[in-house]
Amino acid sequence: MQGGEFSISTSKKMEFIDITERISDAIGAAGSTARSGICYIYNPHTTAGLTINEGADPTVRDDIVAVLKQVIPMDYPYKHLEGNSPAHIMASLMGSSVTVFVEEGRLRLGTWQKIYFCEFDGPRSRKVLWRMV
Repeated sequence: MQGGEFSISTSKKMEFIDITERISDAIGAAGSTARSGICYIYNPHTTAGLTINEGADPTVRDDIVAVLKQVIPMDYPYKHLEGNSPAHIMASLMGSSVTVFVEEGRLRLGTWQKIYFCEFDGPRSRKVLWRMV
């Protein structure tokens, strides 16, 4: 079993950051014991998420963010005093982890798929954890 973590600095209130290459590089750096198996990627933050989605056209990420802003009202009278309830809800909808098969040291993603860290309460310093089994 191999694993680790890396940091991400987000620069916007809401953004999707492609972390596919960072995960791939981390698996490669882990050596021969992480050549094939399942990679679990986990985000330990309550106002951010992870997802796998379209990677060829960056406007898809923009569309997802725009629709989330329409679906989750920013001006609802939320009870959470910190003022970031929309971010908590979006993170719950997106999820805190993704799972990817790895074969011969390569992520087995679909042709157009990328792995995204989803920031909903930025800008912030975040971290992502991963483990190969």
